[in-house]
Amino acid sequence: MLLEFDADQRLWQDTVRDAVAKQCPASLIRGIAEDGVDPTPLWESYVDAGWTELAEPENAVELAIVLEEFGRATDPTPFLATLTQFAPLAGDRYDPRQAGTAVFEGITAHRDDGGWVLSGTSRYVLDADRAQKLAVVTDAGVFLVDAAVATVSRVSVFDPVMHVADVTFPGVVVSDADRVHADPERARHLALTGVAITTVGACQRILDLALQHVRDRHQFGVPIGSFQAVQHKAVDMHVAIERARALAYFAALTISADDPRRRLAAAMAKAAAGDCQSVVFRHGLQLFGAMGFTWENDVQFALKRAKSGELMLGGAAEHRAVIADEYREL
Repeated sequence: MLLEFDADQRLWQDTVRDAVAKQCPASLIRGIAEDGVDPTPLWESYVDAGWTELAEPENAVELAIVLEEFGRATDPTPFLATLTQFAPLAGDRYDPRQAGTAVFEGITAHRDDGGWVLSGTSRYVLDADRAQKLAVVTDAGVFLVDAAVATVSRVSVFDPVMHVADVTFPGVVVSDADRVHADPERARHLALTGVAITTVGACQRILDLALQHVRDRHQFGVPIGSFQAVQHKAVDMHVAIERARALAYFAALTISADDPRRRLAAAMAKAAAGDCQSVVFRHGLQLFGAMGFTWENDVQFALKRAKSGELMLGGAAEHRAVIADEYREL
């Protein structure tokens, strides 16, 4: 299976990149982090543009193109959770105008008087505090419920524009009508791929900023980018990003084509993205020197988004173990 963007996809990539650059500049991200600017208008612009309608599996590559640009821009909206975690579980009940997220673990369901009782707590659920709908995965199936029926508490994390929350269901009663036919395993493939390509976008932003810095920063009368040690670090970053990007788009393509390799491809994409952020975070910070540690430097937002991508839905080591188990069974 060979992936190369066709003319329409290249045009789509250029269109998304231009739109995101205008609508989600670095000044907006800083305004949200420092002054609590509301990102809702940005989310509504995505809805109005039809970007939240990319929920069908056959649109996985086009969705990945959007998510890479969102990772590059440190998107502050619930787009990632809604399109890659909630929508695959919601199926035909998905409403592109509503934000949602998935609760993958920690919740149990048992029968009670013809209905179901949801109980338990799930920690660190992406965008649960601003979702309107929740797709709750239990051993008894997947339930779509209003977020208002759960107790949701936002958790402070190092990424200042990312929303993560603990979700508790204190014995919430739902009906059979709230239960949907969904395959959580297949939905998880898109969730992993979405986080992976978002991480790639954040890493690309770090590299872009680092390259600009080493061109502008002079030592001994020459740009520090002319030093071989600096060039080696930049090359290592580029190679790691290209590898992770290729695997992420391959995973998206397997989802789009309903290829049975999608489980392995998603794990490979997430593992590669985790390895990528490790290299890019370390070298990117080193190339900026002390400046990279300052709040005034915008590279911090991309660094934090890349690192959070490693922590969501399992790290690189966990997914390498999945890959090893897969090959052990062959």
